[in-house]
Amino acid sequence: MPAGRPRSPRATRRRSLRASQPRFGTYIREVRESLRKTDRRFSLRQVAQRIDVQPAYLSEVERGNVAPPSEATIRQLAKDLGEDPDVLLALAGKVSKDLQEVIRRRPKLFGELLRSLRAAPNHAVLRVVREVRDGKW
Repeated sequence: MPAGRPRSPRATRRRSLRASQPRFGTYIREVRESLRKTDRRFSLRQVAQRIDVQPAYLSEVERGNVAPPSEATIRQLAKDLGEDPDVLLALAGKVSKDLQEVIRRRPKLFGELLRSLRAAPNHAVLRVVREVRDGKW
């Protein structure tokens, strides 16, 4: 691409998609392989069978050669590997449908909240979460 020429939105999306794939796939493979060291049930074939995908597809996902799977498949994978589904969804560049719905109900407020929390340290975010969860308004 010539210097100075802006990337098309499609090329930018493809590039960002490829950037998230190896991270998600690498993480999945590392977790699965770590579990497999002590439990043979975590072979690629057996995990694929439990989450209802083809072993070749799961291998492609782990190598970052295909886009991360659907939310439902990621949730099954998280359950099988003992991982937090929201973490795996984030690694895959996705947001769960239930969170999307929450944001859609009050997009301006949640947009402002999330942007405000972007630079906040973890302890500050945890404090907000605890206050909301415990009903301390």
